[in-house]
Amino acid sequence: MGDELPENFPEFSIMYKTLTKQIKILQESLEGKQGKEKEEIRLKIRNYELEIIKIKKKFPDNFFEELS
Repeated sequence: MGDELPENFPEFSIMYKTLTKQIKILQESLEGKQGKEKEEIRLKIRNYELEIIKIKKKFPDNFFEELS
């Protein structure tokens, strides 16, 4: 993709930050969980990671890595 930012840049940026924060919280909550509950948390993490990938595709390469 080119170096242009998407039209809804602020919203995507906020979503990216929210999703990464939520993933971190969920990963920390995995400790002590077992069975179905642990699998549900992993599924949520995976879904959030897929959304992050979709957001990253809308931005120039390494855009979010440069902000970190």
